[in-house]
Amino acid sequence: MIAIIKYNGGNVNSVQNALDRLNVESMVTDDFDLIQKADKVIFPGVGEASSTMKILKQKGLDQLIPTLKQPVLGICLGMQLMCGNNEEGNTMGMGIFDIEVKKFPPQDLVPHMGWNTISDFKSPLFSGISEENDLYFVHSFYCELSENTTSVCDYILPFSASLQKNNFYAMQFHPEKSGVIGSTLLNNFLKL
Repeated sequence: MIAIIKYNGGNVNSVQNALDRLNVESMVTDDFDLIQKADKVIFPGVGEASSTMKILKQKGLDQLIPTLKQPVLGICLGMQLMCGNNEEGNTMGMGIFDIEVKKFPPQDLVPHMGWNTISDFKSPLFSGISEENDLYFVHSFYCELSENTTSVCDYILPFSASLQKNNFYAMQFHPEKSGVIGSTLLNNFLKL
């Protein structure tokens, strides 16, 4: 069973629909016991960092998520909240990744919205995917490059398109909105 973390994240239903298309059973839940017993956990997110972190703290999910032992996948805001300090609302994330989240400088259109390529793959999640493929992004804040970076995107500046540390995986782009390539990425996560 795949647990999708329930909170005020905006793309929870689209993630569940993407799993349905893969014929994978999932549940949207904030129940600690169910999350801890799940085979895999997905932490999606679309929204604003400080208000989202406040809800995670009210539910105790900010304490639970970093303790999980099974593969965990953070998506978009989920990825950013798995990091350290976030410039959006001066929010302290969960610190799973020791990375700062910064606002794009206004040198181009912000948010970074639409299709873009990524490169420098360093994760089993990219098995069977070539670097020429585009993935779908929507974000105004980015995760810095670090030793945990497993792919890079360049928009205004190079940033972490994905991260991995131990059993924690994260993607800035939206696999659930990235067509066949996104489905392949989700399927690779499910096979871990």
